[in-house]
Amino acid sequence: MPDFYAYLKIQKHSGSSSQIDTIPLRVESAQFGVDKSIPNFPIPLSGLITGESSTVAVDLGMSSKRIDLTGIILGHPHTVIRRTHTTSGGSAVELKFTAHEIAQLIASGVDSTGLASYQAINELVLLMPSGVDEDYANRASNEDIAFSFRARGSALQKDNRNVAFPLDFPLADSHSDFAGHQGMLGFISSFGFTFSGETLEIPFNLSFTVASVIP
Repeated sequence: MPDFYAYLKIQKHSGSSSQIDTIPLRVESAQFGVDKSIPNFPIPLSGLITGESSTVAVDLGMSSKRIDLTGIILGHPHTVIRRTHTTSGGSAVELKFTAHEIAQLIASGVDSTGLASYQAINELVLLMPSGVDEDYANRASNEDIAFSFRARGSALQKDNRNVAFPLDFPLADSHSDFAGHQGMLGFISSFGFTFSGETLEIPFNLSFTVASVIP
């Protein structure tokens, strides 16, 4: 099992590494919210005809999703951060950031624009235990997969019946097609933290909104 079950990816991230172009977080709680938007229209005179007024709702598959995290930020050596722009001998250098510097790094990323690919944070990975795989087969033992709002099954199968082009359900690292944990794309809508003279750990709270961000 990994030491960290949550990490942020910067826009420049590529490949399967959870330490290069990422920011690991020690999350103590994660609160999820999904708000569904369904246009609805009251039917005129329905109460006169049936004795009960009626409303028609059209489910167009619209919703907003957010994740609120609380936890602590730890510095080096507990948190390992590497960047593809800082290498030695062809390998990314292990950077010895303090917890305070990591908090500043995240704050800078939230304050930046998507055009700054080494600053902008556009993906949140939250690992969770899974006992059932992407095709509804029981696993031999629990494995970690990334949390997502996607459904199990290939096109028109299982939970994706009537869905022609479903997004792939997260895979465990034991899968032959595993190419790294794929998290939720979006943006950090708020980030707060506290510097205290009594500890080197930095408590934080973070709100992440799931969205397709342009640019």
